Amino acid sequence: MGLLRIMTPHKIQLLAVLAFGVSMLFIENQIQKLEESRAKLERTIARHQVAEVEQRHNEDTGRESSPPADKDDVVIIYNRVPKTASTSFTNIAYDLCGKNRFHVLHINTTKNNPVMSLQDQVRFVRNVSSWREMKPGFYHGHVAYLDFSKYGVKGKPMYINVVRDPIERLVSYYYFLRFGDDYRPGLRRRKQGDKKTFDECVSSGGSDCAPEKLWLQIPFFCGHHSECWNVGSRWALEQAKYNLVNEYLLVGVTEELEDFIMILEAALPRFFKGATELYKTGKKSHLRKTTEKKPLTKETIAKLQQSNIWKIENEFYEFALEQFQFVRAHAVREKDGELYVLAQSFFYEKIYPKVN
Repeated sequence: MGLLRIMTPHKIQLLAVLAFGVSMLFIENQIQKLEESRAKLERTIARHQVAEVEQRHNEDTGRESSPPADKDDVVIIYNRVPKTASTSFTNIAYDLCGKNRFHVLHINTTKNNPVMSLQDQVRFVRNVSSWREMKPGFYHGHVAYLDFSKYGVKGKPMYINVVRDPIERLVSYYYFLRFGDDYRPGLRRRKQGDKKTFDECVSSGGSDCAPEKLWLQIPFFCGHHSECWNVGSRWALEQAKYNLVNEYLLVGVTEELEDFIMILEAALPRFFKGATELYKTGKKSHLRKTTEKKPLTKETIAKLQQSNIWKIENEFYEFALEQFQFVRAHAVREKDGELYVLAQSFFYEKIYPKVN
Protein backbone atom coordinates (compact mmCIF):
# COMPACT_ATOMS: atom_id res chain seq x y z
CA MET A 1 0.00 0.00 0.00
CA GLY A 2 2.86 2.32 0.81
CA LEU A 3 4.28 1.83 -2.64
CA LEU A 4 0.96 2.58 -4.30
CA ARG A 5 0.61 5.80 -2.26
CA ILE A 6 3.92 7.17 -3.48
CA MET A 7 3.29 6.19 -7.16
CA THR A 8 1.78 8.84 -9.30
CA PRO A 9 -1.36 8.14 -11.34
CA HIS A 10 0.81 8.41 -14.48
CA LYS A 11 3.11 5.60 -13.36
CA ILE A 12 0.15 3.41 -12.43
CA GLN A 13 -1.29 3.90 -15.91
CA LEU A 14 2.06 3.02 -17.50
CA LEU A 15 2.29 -0.20 -15.45
CA ALA A 16 -1.24 -1.09 -16.46
CA VAL A 17 -0.44 -0.58 -20.14
CA LEU A 18 2.71 -2.71 -19.83
CA ALA A 19 0.81 -5.45 -18.03
CA PHE A 20 -1.88 -5.37 -20.70
CA GLY A 21 0.76 -5.56 -23.46
CA VAL A 22 2.47 -8.55 -21.85
CA SER A 23 -0.87 -10.24 -21.42
CA MET A 24 -1.76 -9.70 -25.08
CA LEU A 25 1.59 -11.09 -26.24
CA PHE A 26 1.08 -14.13 -24.05
CA ILE A 27 -2.43 -14.64 -25.42
CA GLU A 28 -1.27 -14.23 -29.05
CA ASN A 29 1.50 -16.74 -28.45
CA GLN A 30 -0.97 -19.24 -27.01
CA ILE A 31 -3.35 -18.67 -29.92
CA GLN A 32 -0.50 -19.28 -32.40
CA LYS A 33 0.40 -22.52 -30.62
CA LEU A 34 -3.22 -23.60 -30.73
CA GLU A 35 -3.40 -22.81 -34.47
CA GLU A 36 -0.27 -24.85 -35.10
CA SER A 37 -1.68 -27.74 -33.06
CA ARG A 38 -4.97 -27.53 -34.96
CA ALA A 39 -3.15 -27.58 -38.31
CA LYS A 40 -1.13 -30.63 -37.25
CA LEU A 41 -4.28 -32.36 -36.08
CA GLU A 42 -6.03 -31.61 -39.39
CA ARG A 43 -3.11 -33.04 -41.35
CA THR A 44 -3.07 -36.15 -39.16
CA ILE A 45 -6.82 -36.65 -39.60
CA ALA A 46 -6.53 -36.06 -43.36
CA ARG A 47 -3.73 -38.62 -43.68
CA HIS A 48 -5.78 -41.09 -41.65
CA GLN A 49 -8.81 -40.55 -43.86
CA VAL A 50 -6.78 -40.96 -47.04
CA ALA A 51 -5.24 -44.15 -45.68
CA GLU A 52 -8.71 -45.53 -44.87
CA VAL A 53 -10.01 -44.65 -48.34
CA GLU A 54 -6.98 -46.28 -49.99
CA GLN A 55 -7.33 -49.39 -47.82
CA ARG A 56 -11.01 -49.70 -48.67
CA HIS A 57 -10.19 -49.21 -52.38
CA ASN A 58 -7.51 -51.90 -52.23
CA GLU A 59 -9.89 -54.31 -50.51
CA ASP A 60 -12.56 -53.69 -53.15
CA THR A 61 -10.19 -54.12 -56.08
CA GLY A 62 -8.61 -57.16 -54.46
CA ARG A 63 -11.94 -58.98 -54.66
CA GLU A 64 -11.94 -58.50 -58.43
CA SER A 65 -9.10 -59.44 -60.77
CA SER A 66 -5.54 -59.07 -59.58
CA PRO A 67 -3.70 -56.68 -61.91
CA PRO A 68 -0.31 -55.31 -60.83
CA ALA A 69 -0.48 -52.68 -58.09
CA ASP A 70 -0.23 -49.13 -59.40
CA LYS A 71 3.31 -48.72 -58.13
CA ASP A 72 4.31 -51.96 -59.87
CA ASP A 73 2.49 -51.29 -63.15
CA VAL A 74 5.19 -48.82 -64.15
CA VAL A 75 7.54 -48.79 -67.12
CA ILE A 76 10.44 -46.36 -67.51
CA ILE A 77 12.12 -45.95 -70.90
CA TYR A 78 15.58 -44.42 -70.94
CA ASN A 79 16.27 -43.89 -74.66
CA ARG A 80 19.85 -43.03 -73.92
CA VAL A 81 21.86 -40.71 -76.15
CA PRO A 82 25.39 -42.08 -76.82
CA LYS A 83 28.25 -40.57 -74.80
CA THR A 84 26.17 -38.73 -72.22
CA ALA A 85 27.27 -40.83 -69.18
CA SER A 86 24.47 -43.26 -69.97
CA THR A 87 26.45 -46.37 -69.01
CA SER A 88 27.35 -44.89 -65.63
CA PHE A 89 23.70 -44.18 -64.93
CA THR A 90 22.43 -47.51 -66.30
CA ASN A 91 24.87 -49.42 -64.07
CA ILE A 92 23.14 -47.85 -61.08
CA ALA A 93 19.81 -49.29 -62.28
CA TYR A 94 21.43 -52.74 -62.63
CA ASP A 95 22.87 -52.49 -59.12
CA LEU A 96 19.52 -51.47 -57.62
CA CYS A 97 17.11 -53.77 -59.50
CA GLY A 98 17.55 -56.76 -57.19
CA LYS A 99 17.21 -54.76 -53.99
CA ASN A 100 14.31 -52.59 -55.20
CA ARG A 101 12.61 -55.45 -57.07
CA PHE A 102 12.26 -54.19 -60.62
CA HIS A 103 13.45 -55.46 -64.00
CA VAL A 104 16.11 -53.92 -66.25
CA LEU A 105 16.08 -54.69 -69.98
CA HIS A 106 18.49 -53.52 -72.66
CA ILE A 107 16.95 -52.63 -76.04
CA ASN A 108 19.60 -53.94 -78.45
CA THR A 109 18.91 -52.80 -82.01
CA THR A 110 20.75 -54.09 -85.10
CA LYS A 111 23.89 -52.01 -85.70
CA ASN A 112 22.70 -49.66 -82.94
CA ASN A 113 20.21 -48.13 -85.37
CA PRO A 114 18.06 -45.70 -83.33
CA VAL A 115 15.21 -45.82 -85.88
CA MET A 116 12.95 -48.88 -85.76
CA SER A 117 10.95 -50.23 -88.68
CA LEU A 118 7.20 -49.67 -88.39
CA GLN A 119 6.59 -53.34 -87.64
CA ASP A 120 9.25 -53.29 -84.91
CA GLN A 121 7.71 -50.16 -83.44
CA VAL A 122 4.38 -52.00 -83.10
CA ARG A 123 6.06 -55.10 -81.65
CA PHE A 124 8.06 -53.07 -79.16
CA VAL A 125 5.12 -51.00 -77.97
CA ARG A 126 2.95 -54.10 -77.51
CA ASN A 127 5.75 -55.94 -75.70
CA VAL A 128 6.39 -53.12 -73.27
CA SER A 129 2.67 -52.55 -72.63
CA SER A 130 1.57 -56.16 -72.13
CA TRP A 131 4.63 -57.91 -70.67
CA ARG A 132 3.33 -58.03 -67.10
CA GLU A 133 6.10 -60.33 -65.89
CA MET A 134 8.61 -57.54 -66.60
CA LYS A 135 6.78 -54.88 -64.62
CA PRO A 136 7.92 -52.73 -62.99
CA GLY A 137 10.44 -52.37 -65.79
CA PHE A 138 13.35 -50.13 -66.73
CA TYR A 139 14.13 -50.30 -70.46
CA HIS A 140 17.25 -48.66 -71.84
CA GLY A 141 18.83 -48.43 -75.28
CA HIS A 142 19.97 -46.13 -78.08
CA VAL A 143 16.49 -45.70 -79.57
CA ALA A 144 14.68 -42.59 -80.78
CA TYR A 145 11.58 -41.48 -78.92
CA LEU A 146 8.35 -43.39 -79.64
CA ASP A 147 4.90 -41.92 -78.98
CA PHE A 148 2.98 -44.86 -77.47
CA SER A 149 -0.39 -43.13 -77.97
CA LYS A 150 -0.13 -43.77 -81.74
CA TYR A 151 -0.28 -47.54 -81.41
CA GLY A 152 -3.65 -48.16 -79.77
CA VAL A 153 -2.40 -49.31 -76.36
CA LYS A 154 -3.57 -48.24 -72.94
CA GLY A 155 -1.15 -46.33 -70.78
CA LYS A 156 2.19 -44.78 -71.61
CA PRO A 157 5.65 -45.35 -70.16
CA MET A 158 7.61 -42.66 -68.38
CA TYR A 159 10.52 -41.39 -70.43
CA ILE A 160 13.74 -40.09 -68.90
CA ASN A 161 17.02 -39.05 -70.53
CA VAL A 162 20.28 -37.14 -70.16
CA VAL A 163 21.82 -34.65 -72.58
CA ARG A 164 25.32 -33.21 -72.87
CA ASP A 165 27.07 -30.20 -74.33
CA PRO A 166 27.02 -31.04 -78.09
CA ILE A 167 30.72 -30.49 -78.75
CA GLU A 168 31.77 -32.35 -75.60
CA ARG A 169 29.56 -35.26 -76.61
CA LEU A 170 30.97 -35.43 -80.14
CA VAL A 171 34.58 -35.22 -78.94
CA SER A 172 33.96 -38.03 -76.44
CA TYR A 173 32.42 -40.18 -79.18
CA TYR A 174 35.30 -39.42 -81.58
CA TYR A 175 37.95 -40.67 -79.14
CA PHE A 176 35.76 -43.55 -77.96
CA LEU A 177 35.70 -44.97 -81.50
CA ARG A 178 39.51 -44.89 -81.59
CA PHE A 179 40.64 -45.70 -78.06
CA GLY A 180 37.62 -47.14 -76.28
CA ASP A 181 37.13 -46.64 -72.56
CA ASP A 182 37.91 -48.20 -69.20
CA TYR A 183 34.68 -50.25 -69.23
CA ARG A 184 35.90 -52.83 -71.76
CA PRO A 185 39.51 -51.79 -72.45
CA GLY A 186 40.38 -54.90 -74.49
CA LEU A 187 37.57 -54.51 -77.01
CA ARG A 188 38.72 -53.48 -80.48
CA ARG A 189 36.98 -50.30 -81.64
CA ARG A 190 35.87 -49.43 -85.16
CA LYS A 191 38.45 -46.68 -85.68
CA GLN A 192 41.25 -48.26 -83.65
CA GLY A 193 44.67 -47.34 -85.01
CA ASP A 194 43.64 -43.88 -86.20
CA LYS A 195 45.85 -41.57 -84.11
CA LYS A 196 44.56 -38.31 -85.59
CA THR A 197 43.40 -35.89 -82.89
CA PHE A 198 40.03 -34.17 -83.06
CA ASP A 199 41.78 -30.84 -83.71
CA GLU A 200 43.63 -32.38 -86.67
CA CYS A 201 40.40 -33.89 -87.95
CA VAL A 202 38.63 -30.54 -87.91
CA SER A 203 41.60 -28.77 -89.48
CA SER A 204 41.68 -31.27 -92.36
CA GLY A 205 37.92 -31.33 -92.86
CA GLY A 206 37.48 -34.95 -91.79
CA SER A 207 34.04 -36.57 -91.88
CA ASP A 208 34.14 -37.98 -88.32
CA CYS A 209 34.30 -34.48 -86.83
CA ALA A 210 32.06 -32.69 -89.34
CA PRO A 211 29.27 -30.50 -87.92
CA GLU A 212 26.71 -33.00 -89.26
CA LYS A 213 27.94 -35.43 -86.59
CA LEU A 214 26.62 -33.06 -83.93
CA TRP A 215 23.07 -33.83 -85.08
CA LEU A 216 22.02 -36.55 -82.62
CA GLN A 217 20.35 -35.31 -79.45
CA ILE A 218 17.59 -33.48 -81.31
CA PRO A 219 16.52 -36.51 -83.42
CA PHE A 220 16.65 -38.78 -80.36
CA PHE A 221 14.06 -36.55 -78.68
CA CYS A 222 12.19 -35.70 -81.88
CA GLY A 223 11.44 -39.35 -82.70
CA HIS A 224 10.62 -41.47 -85.72
CA HIS A 225 9.39 -38.76 -88.10
CA SER A 226 11.49 -38.42 -91.25
CA GLU A 227 12.00 -34.71 -90.61
CA CYS A 228 13.64 -35.51 -87.26
CA TRP A 229 16.66 -36.87 -89.10
CA ASN A 230 16.89 -34.01 -91.57
CA VAL A 231 20.12 -32.40 -90.35
CA GLY A 232 19.58 -28.81 -89.25
CA SER A 233 15.78 -28.93 -89.30
CA ARG A 234 14.09 -26.24 -87.20
CA TRP A 235 10.91 -28.33 -87.17
CA ALA A 236 12.86 -31.18 -85.58
CA LEU A 237 14.21 -28.78 -82.95
CA GLU A 238 10.74 -27.57 -81.99
CA GLN A 239 9.36 -31.12 -81.90
CA ALA A 240 12.26 -32.22 -79.69
CA LYS A 241 11.55 -29.32 -77.31
CA TYR A 242 7.86 -30.21 -77.23
CA ASN A 243 8.57 -33.85 -76.43
CA LEU A 244 11.10 -32.96 -73.75
CA VAL A 245 8.58 -30.81 -71.90
CA ASN A 246 5.46 -32.90 -72.47
CA GLU A 247 6.60 -36.52 -72.76
CA TYR A 248 9.62 -36.82 -70.45
CA LEU A 249 9.35 -37.02 -66.68
CA LEU A 250 12.88 -35.71 -66.26
CA VAL A 251 15.81 -34.86 -68.53
CA GLY A 252 19.13 -34.27 -66.82
CA VAL A 253 22.50 -33.08 -68.05
CA THR A 254 25.77 -35.00 -67.92
CA GLU A 255 27.50 -32.13 -66.18
CA GLU A 256 25.03 -32.37 -63.25
CA LEU A 257 24.38 -36.11 -63.19
CA GLU A 258 24.34 -36.44 -59.40
CA ASP A 259 21.54 -33.88 -59.12
CA PHE A 260 19.59 -35.76 -61.82
CA ILE A 261 19.92 -39.00 -59.83
CA MET A 262 18.95 -37.31 -56.57
CA ILE A 263 15.73 -35.91 -58.07
CA LEU A 264 14.87 -39.27 -59.64
CA GLU A 265 15.31 -40.97 -56.28
CA ALA A 266 12.97 -38.46 -54.64
CA ALA A 267 10.35 -38.75 -57.41
CA LEU A 268 10.56 -42.52 -58.08
CA PRO A 269 11.84 -44.28 -54.94
CA ARG A 270 10.21 -47.52 -56.16
CA PHE A 271 13.07 -47.70 -58.66
CA PHE A 272 15.80 -45.41 -57.42
CA LYS A 273 15.84 -45.68 -53.63
CA GLY A 274 19.52 -45.66 -52.66
CA ALA A 275 20.70 -44.39 -56.05
CA THR A 276 22.30 -41.17 -54.81
CA GLU A 277 24.41 -42.89 -52.19
CA LEU A 278 25.36 -45.59 -54.66
CA TYR A 279 26.44 -42.98 -57.20
CA LYS A 280 28.60 -41.21 -54.62
CA THR A 281 30.24 -44.27 -53.13
CA GLY A 282 29.65 -47.24 -55.47
CA LYS A 283 32.47 -48.90 -57.38
CA LYS A 284 30.67 -48.40 -60.71
CA SER A 285 30.18 -44.68 -60.25
CA HIS A 286 31.40 -42.90 -63.42
CA LEU A 287 32.76 -46.26 -64.51
CA ARG A 288 32.94 -45.57 -68.22
CA LYS A 289 35.56 -42.98 -69.13
CA THR A 290 36.79 -42.43 -72.65
CA THR A 291 40.57 -42.73 -72.84
CA GLU A 292 43.12 -40.60 -74.70
CA LYS A 293 40.71 -37.67 -74.98
CA LYS A 294 42.60 -34.45 -75.78
CA PRO A 295 41.37 -30.92 -74.94
CA LEU A 296 40.33 -28.81 -77.93
CA THR A 297 41.98 -25.65 -79.15
CA LYS A 298 40.02 -22.41 -79.26
CA GLU A 299 40.28 -22.45 -83.06
CA THR A 300 38.58 -25.86 -83.27
CA ILE A 301 35.75 -24.81 -80.97
CA ALA A 302 35.24 -21.55 -82.87
CA LYS A 303 35.10 -23.38 -86.19
CA LEU A 304 32.44 -25.81 -84.97
CA GLN A 305 30.42 -23.00 -83.41
CA GLN A 306 30.20 -21.23 -86.77
CA SER A 307 28.01 -24.07 -88.01
CA ASN A 308 24.25 -23.63 -88.08
CA ILE A 309 23.95 -27.27 -86.97
CA TRP A 310 25.87 -26.53 -83.78
CA LYS A 311 23.70 -23.48 -83.13
CA ILE A 312 20.50 -25.53 -83.36
CA GLU A 313 21.83 -28.47 -81.32
CA ASN A 314 23.21 -26.08 -78.72
CA GLU A 315 19.87 -24.27 -78.55
CA PHE A 316 18.25 -27.58 -77.68
CA TYR A 317 20.92 -28.34 -75.07
CA GLU A 318 20.49 -24.90 -73.47
CA PHE A 319 16.71 -25.42 -73.46
CA ALA A 320 17.10 -28.80 -71.73
CA LEU A 321 19.56 -27.32 -69.22
CA GLU A 322 17.24 -24.46 -68.35
CA GLN A 323 14.33 -26.86 -67.85
CA PHE A 324 16.41 -29.14 -65.63
CA GLN A 325 17.63 -26.26 -63.50
CA PHE A 326 14.05 -25.08 -63.10
CA VAL A 327 12.99 -28.53 -61.88
CA ARG A 328 15.99 -28.74 -59.57
CA ALA A 329 15.31 -25.32 -58.06
CA HIS A 330 11.87 -26.54 -56.97
CA ALA A 331 13.05 -29.97 -55.79
CA VAL A 332 16.23 -29.46 -53.78
CA ARG A 333 17.94 -26.90 -51.57
CA GLU A 334 21.58 -26.32 -50.73
CA LYS A 335 22.77 -26.17 -47.12
CA ASP A 336 26.38 -26.05 -45.97
CA GLY A 337 27.53 -27.01 -49.44
CA GLU A 338 25.29 -30.07 -49.60
CA LEU A 339 22.10 -30.59 -51.58
CA TYR A 340 19.07 -32.08 -49.89
CA VAL A 341 15.63 -32.97 -51.24
CA LEU A 342 12.69 -30.85 -50.16
CA ALA A 343 10.01 -32.56 -48.08
CA GLN A 344 6.42 -32.85 -49.27
CA SER A 345 4.85 -29.38 -49.26
CA PHE A 346 1.17 -30.24 -49.77
CA PHE A 347 -1.47 -32.24 -47.95
CA TYR A 348 -5.17 -33.05 -48.30
CA GLU A 349 -7.97 -31.64 -46.19
CA LYS A 350 -11.75 -31.26 -46.16
CA ILE A 351 -12.20 -34.80 -47.42
CA TYR A 352 -15.86 -35.72 -47.95
CA PRO A 353 -17.87 -37.81 -47.46
CA LYS A 354 -16.48 -38.58 -44.02
CA VAL A 355 -15.41 -42.15 -43.39
CA ASN A 356 -17.45 -43.75 -40.60
